[in-house]
Amino acid sequence: MSRLGKLPIKIPSGVQVKMQPLLVTAKGPKGEVNQVLPAAVEIKQEGDQLLVSVKHPTNRQERALWGLARQLVANAVQGVYEHFVVKLEISGIGYKAQVEGKDLVLNLGFSHPIRYKIPTDITVTVDKNSINLAGASKQQVGQVAAEIRSLKRPEPYKGKGIRYANEIVRRKAGKVVKSAGVK
Repeated sequence: MSRLGKLPIKIPSGVQVKMQPLLVTAKGPKGEVNQVLPAAVEIKQEGDQLLVSVKHPTNRQERALWGLARQLVANAVQGVYEHFVVKLEISGIGYKAQVEGKDLVLNLGFSHPIRYKIPTDITVTVDKNSINLAGASKQQVGQVAAEIRSLKRPEPYKGKGIRYANEIVRRKAGKVVKSAGVK
């Protein structure tokens, strides 16, 4: 039995959930998210709760999908009620970011600025040295954050680059220069 899969999903007020055989659609004040479910998973609504179960609880592969499917639906319900937020930090002299229309323009020490096209479902705000990403889909927000971070990963010697706000970059010691002593 899946410990996570057995937990009910509470539906907040203002969120509507529509269920089809392999698709769950959550609609709320912050947007709409469609989540495709595996064929082995069943979902039922009882009042203001969703219950996820599998068709054959003795089948090992179906049990493996139980907790995953439950968490995907829970993330969809939570995302349309309150956005998922990822914060990125930029560190480095001359490194900066700004939003121009539907593009995120990044100056990261290259010979040219990098333009990143912002998806329509994601909201991007820039403060001094931080980029805040918000959206209803946890997967999409995480994917956009990973793509932006991959443009200039933090390097281990000076720590310059784009990193997650809670990320710790292990620093390496630089080369040790021997003194040129004259005998």
